[in-house]
Amino acid sequence: MIGQFIQLAKQHRRETGMLGLLLILMIITSIGTTDEGVEGLFNSRFLTADNIKNVTRQIGIYGIFSIGVGIVIITAGIDLSVGSLMALLGVIFLYLVTPPETRPVGDSEFQSYLVNAIPEVPWQVAVLVILILGTMVGLMQGMLVGKLKLQAFVVTLCGLLSYRGLARFFANDTTVNVGDAQQDLTLAKTLGDGSLGDVLFGKLNKGVLHSVPMTFVYLVTFAIIAHIILHRSVFGRYIFAAGRNELATKYSGINTGLVIAFAYLIAGFCTAFAAIPQCIYSGSVQPSTHGAFFELYAIAAAVLGGCSLRGGEGSILGILIGTAILIVLRNMVNLLGYPTALSDAITGGVIFVGVLFDQHGAKIINRFIGTINRLIGRKTNPA
Repeated sequence: MIGQFIQLAKQHRRETGMLGLLLILMIITSIGTTDEGVEGLFNSRFLTADNIKNVTRQIGIYGIFSIGVGIVIITAGIDLSVGSLMALLGVIFLYLVTPPETRPVGDSEFQSYLVNAIPEVPWQVAVLVILILGTMVGLMQGMLVGKLKLQAFVVTLCGLLSYRGLARFFANDTTVNVGDAQQDLTLAKTLGDGSLGDVLFGKLNKGVLHSVPMTFVYLVTFAIIAHIILHRSVFGRYIFAAGRNELATKYSGINTGLVIAFAYLIAGFCTAFAAIPQCIYSGSVQPSTHGAFFELYAIAAAVLGGCSLRGGEGSILGILIGTAILIVLRNMVNLLGYPTALSDAITGGVIFVGVLFDQHGAKIINRFIGTINRLIGRKTNPA
């Protein structure tokens, strides 16, 4: 049993290393957030039910769109439009569930016309529209990259700027609130920001399932499906092959352009799905800041989890571990009372050290052990 575990750890060396880093961060945070005294050792602020629920909720949201970005990275692509697309889809979603008279209107007649032209629909229809829009945007970007052979960096950078600009234009650069909706969004809020226990038993009951956010349930579902697609299907092998050597894969008879386009389609769908609970959780959408830097967190989570920016490498499990590291790290910075301004700097430093150790840690350890052995040998065998 132990031998099989060691063999499995060797086969997934990078995921094992990142899992170790995650456990270290959790231990440091748990110890660092305890109160003084013997009783304080068992009352870590990190391990409270509310904090664990908050952390897992964020892991769920970030993990969903990070899976999409990770699949794109495996094809040797990149997606910089995630945060801006979430802002645009968030504005459209709130417009679809609110009456036209509650929407912000600017001085531009064109903006006023567009805002009033969007009809109010039941939230179920709004969710479906957002998923379709996000998927179509992903497909469009995928066709530009896969079929027209434009640079993924340029295509998605244009998306980053364009989608954010459209979101600000539609919302007249003001905040759009969920509270402006006049239809009953109770079930939508429960599914988006509630827990598994709330959905199954109602909010009046208490139990373990009430500490499991629905976003985490969605993430587990997405992870299982993505794992099957990526690691247990022919299409998944095509994705890895296109990332390792697109030209050789194309000459072997595989339509690499379509494979790459479908990868961006998946990323668009994941972004659209994550945009809905993020919008409900935040309670409003400020288009200039909503989803800011989400694409960088997704890329960092994928790279931390073992996805190579050169393409052809990565795993769903690694992406999940990378996402958990980022969220736990942000939570640690907040709980330990570090200045908010240093949060991103500390996060970036830990990511750098983690990736550096992952890439060169084995060599460093082997050299260190070799040096110790040579020193011991010289002492035991003096000239």
